[in-house]
Amino acid sequence: MTRDLGARHREAHVGKQPGLTPLADVSLRLLVGRHRSRADRVEADLQRKRGKSIASHERMMPVKAVRIHEDGGLDVLRYEDVPDPSPGPGEVLIELRAASLNHLDVWVRQGLPSAPKPHILGADGAGVVAVLGEGVDGFSIGERVVINPGLEHGPIISVVGEHADGTHCEQIAIAAEQVFPLDERLSFEEGAAFPLVYETAYRMLVTRARVVEEEWALIWGIGGGVATAAFEICRALGVRTIVTSGSDWKLEQARGWGAEITVNHAAGDVVAAVKEATGKGVHVVIETVGEATWARSLAAVRPQGRVVVCGATSGPNPPAQLHRFWWKQLDVLGSTMGTREDFLGVYDLVRDGRARVHIDRVFPLSEIRAAHERLEAGEQLGKIVLSIPG
Repeated sequence: MTRDLGARHREAHVGKQPGLTPLADVSLRLLVGRHRSRADRVEADLQRKRGKSIASHERMMPVKAVRIHEDGGLDVLRYEDVPDPSPGPGEVLIELRAASLNHLDVWVRQGLPSAPKPHILGADGAGVVAVLGEGVDGFSIGERVVINPGLEHGPIISVVGEHADGTHCEQIAIAAEQVFPLDERLSFEEGAAFPLVYETAYRMLVTRARVVEEEWALIWGIGGGVATAAFEICRALGVRTIVTSGSDWKLEQARGWGAEITVNHAAGDVVAAVKEATGKGVHVVIETVGEATWARSLAAVRPQGRVVVCGATSGPNPPAQLHRFWWKQLDVLGSTMGTREDFLGVYDLVRDGRARVHIDRVFPLSEIRAAHERLEAGEQLGKIVLSIPG
């Protein structure tokens, strides 16, 4: 008998602490040290003083960052000196070692949305703790950490680097609640590559669509960040996959990763391939493309199936085809980024190696224009990562 994988995953690892929502065991391990006795603040104060000493005396060079001073193309990206950040109360100063690139960075650069200027791009990052702000404990100076880029404001979730400065820089001051220990099995590059897209895909599949083992999922555009993350989460949870790409080379790589069915969406008939493999259609469609794929997504999903939407890279206003909604009795689910629990849930899969992190190419931070150019051209297979300093 199949089961709701989200429920099974949570039941298998559930634990409790006073005042905390039950999360996976690994989630609790990540939270250890955040609620300690007052005596521990002696060590925290010493660590804070040591961190300030490091920040003020050992760093001789100006902090470098990628900033935009206006909206536009590649030419607006500037690799330049910026003021040294300083952690406020409840914040941690992180010396970043790696960050990654997301389509969000391209959209913010283009003014979709337009951020206050000058603006540092970047949502994802991993590095080491440099300074602890007032009231912060549970971390050590020099500890390897990863940033959760999802900022919760009640039911609204925003993203680091979207409306406030981000991670494409050498140092960032960020709320301690967004910072987690980086597992020793993960490199800085892997730590920077997974959070935004894996958290997004986990929320789509587990929290919203509530996927079940042995169900079929259609994933458009393998190689893109969310698509690749969705594939890995499906593979980890026993969900069968049909992936598409306009590149035969990417499809060959996906088969090597374990994709069961691959279809060239430019040259082949995706809907026919889905029906041939599944009989009735897929149970879940991961829809990130919008206008170019919407009609085929609705045709490929089976009756009483789910279409989960988190973006529309080809355009947000496709023909609605409302008749398919009622005729098939479909659930169309919107999903944006993820909560703290979504982050911890997918981090559990990543740190245990059940969901692999695929890195396409690593660019020095100073070569940010080449990194943006590769992302915009859709050449990547996995995440584009920035090495810092670079």
